[in-house]
Amino acid sequence: MNDYLVKAYAFSGTVRIYAADTTNLVEEARQIHQTYPAASAAFGRLLTTSLIMGAMYSENQVLTIRVDGGGPIGKMITNVDAHGHVKGTVENPQVHYSYKDKLAVGMVVGTKGHIHVTKDLKIRDVFTSSSEIQTGEIAEDFTYYFAKSEQIPSSVGLGVLVNEKNEVFASGGFILQAMPGVKEETLIQIEKNIKEMKPISELIDSGMTPEQLVNEITKGDHEFVEEMELSYHCDCHKERFAQGISTLDNSELDSIIGDNEPIEVTCQFCKKTYNFTIDDIKKIKLNK
Repeated sequence: MNDYLVKAYAFSGTVRIYAADTTNLVEEARQIHQTYPAASAAFGRLLTTSLIMGAMYSENQVLTIRVDGGGPIGKMITNVDAHGHVKGTVENPQVHYSYKDKLAVGMVVGTKGHIHVTKDLKIRDVFTSSSEIQTGEIAEDFTYYFAKSEQIPSSVGLGVLVNEKNEVFASGGFILQAMPGVKEETLIQIEKNIKEMKPISELIDSGMTPEQLVNEITKGDHEFVEEMELSYHCDCHKERFAQGISTLDNSELDSIIGDNEPIEVTCQFCKKTYNFTIDDIKKIKLNK
């Protein structure tokens, strides 16, 4: 089954909820970046969060999200649009820690750093909002981000399960946000419902759908308004890398040409490689 998310309004429209199953795309990302288990869990949680946040925007708007907690995994970066497409990169993908048979995501990510969310809304200048990382567990950190940087009371739940073969076999999550006019008793009930839920990764692994995740949170008091397919998608192409090469000084291009060796460029998001011959480099220089 394809990965997808759903959006719902609950409790008379005073709460909005996004829930997603991202199992396939997180496994694809693991294969691309060759992440170890704890890194897979950290990166998978960030990919899920990014996709849900992207779904909050519209048309050609895009987000770039950077998480750098000072831990051994280093920087994680994702780029997501409003149509369910995400790509990302991990600075140190082959790191792993576990604690009492659980993946130590917080230890891998670290707690001495920030989340930065750069929004390109295609209407004005790009702007960035940030918040301090609290636990490195990603869900708690984005709950804090929404409260501090967006001033939106939110709850974020995320989970990734990795099997003994280092394969991702369950991944998903939800973001719940309180809207103006929400009642205090509603928030208390939501908190109770969430506390009674099993871990998200276990629910996804048991076959629970995004719709059923929403139902677990609301106990039926909701209305679905949107469904969106999700995928790991990189839009790189040779022409884009050629444009990057064209920004080099002529002296640097002359040096490459003088070496008389073709160059190879690798996309950091999908690991696809592009080869440029000496004739390619000469043409790029000529057309600058």
